[in-house]
Amino acid sequence: MLDQNRVSAMSALARAAGVQADMRRGGVQMLLPDAIFHQRDTAREQEALHKVAMALLQYSPQVAEAEDATVLIDIGASLRLFGGIRSLCRRISQTMLALGLSAEMGCAITARGAWLLAHNAALGKRRGRKRSLSMKTLLPMLDRLPLALLPAASPWLGWLHGIACRRLGHLRQLPRPGLQRRCGKELLQTLDCAYGDENELFSWIEAPPGFRARTELPDRMEHAEHILLFAHSLLVQLTGWLTAKQLAVTKITVQLEHERGRQAIPPTSMLIALAEATWREEHLLRLLKERLAHLDLAAPVIAVSLEASQVEAMQAPSDSLFPEPGGSVEDHHRLVELLVARLGADNVLHAAPQADHRPEVANAWVPVLQKSKPASLPAQLVRPAWLFAKPIALMLRDHRPFYHSRLKLVSPAERIEAGWWNGQLVTRDYHIAEGEDHVHYWIYKERIGKLEGEHTVWYVQGVFG
Repeated sequence: MLDQNRVSAMSALARAAGVQADMRRGGVQMLLPDAIFHQRDTAREQEALHKVAMALLQYSPQVAEAEDATVLIDIGASLRLFGGIRSLCRRISQTMLALGLSAEMGCAITARGAWLLAHNAALGKRRGRKRSLSMKTLLPMLDRLPLALLPAASPWLGWLHGIACRRLGHLRQLPRPGLQRRCGKELLQTLDCAYGDENELFSWIEAPPGFRARTELPDRMEHAEHILLFAHSLLVQLTGWLTAKQLAVTKITVQLEHERGRQAIPPTSMLIALAEATWREEHLLRLLKERLAHLDLAAPVIAVSLEASQVEAMQAPSDSLFPEPGGSVEDHHRLVELLVARLGADNVLHAAPQADHRPEVANAWVPVLQKSKPASLPAQLVRPAWLFAKPIALMLRDHRPFYHSRLKLVSPAERIEAGWWNGQLVTRDYHIAEGEDHVHYWIYKERIGKLEGEHTVWYVQGVFG
């Protein structure tokens, strides 16, 4: 990576071949004639830095962007929550991989100390320690770091090396008044901040009021599993934003952008609705994976955007001492959401009884994610466990209704008259009938206008359990 024709970053193979920071392009070509060069793009770096900062908000509300493509995060109050420093570092590494980035981490009591440890690791000094949780262990670690790591020392680096001052420990041994007159206050202030002798103030980033993120794909993609890799980075940023705002999402909108220009194709939009509000990355990723797996793309995808369409306040975790039998309510909601993502919203239904005496109207089914108000239903009504989609007309044998066998009425009539207000009048007498195999059916006869010859027409509408 070149910045003004000088090396600003390199791969591990280039470093092993002898390439060093600040080396000119010609020197690199002498060592590696087949080296691939890229020009530094500060705008893209700043965009990537902002994505990282937004994703890291899930670990601490105090995140700041620093110089030289560095993000600082105050984890003092988060160590116990995430199981210690090692566990937290592993989770942050996984977050960086989900964003498609690599990073070097440094941990220290002071922010500038952590900054120096991380940059020392980025230069390939992997034998040195990168974590220190006490000032006692941090001081000797800082003393061994090269002086070139300090940006404020770069103008006087040649003079300092000339007096055998090559490490931070050497710099601290120099007389402060003379060093300040020659190099200014900034160098000493940076040094004091790293060693904890002076406090350093930061401007913590603030999460925006709404969330919308977009990422360009490196090439046209036609397979859902490839698109999911880039959509995952958007979900990681969404998780950080939700945690920082103490919100949970109930609907997210994903747009897959296709060709632009003269052959422009409208983007493919997916609305993912959740049965229960959540802010968990793994749950959102599982739902998105299911939806993408069942999606037919009209054209190759060149970009993906994600928006939090509907959010609500994050609910506190349950304080119940004993777990719910058969799984918690959250487990049930996650199962429902997974079924909806896999089968479609129109194929996962739940009962929504209506306040109506007509069975075919009262027995309504709606999509499981559709919110419905409970109806005021008549109490203590005997109803079958299974209703047929349409009533079945019965034949008569020996003047008795017949369905697989002759039926015997075992209950008095229940009269239902309803529907006159919308022109769908129903006038029926319902009975419970028992067959010869002792199965009980729900049958009825029409009282008005439904006669066949001299006999009343009977219908069976349901079966009791």
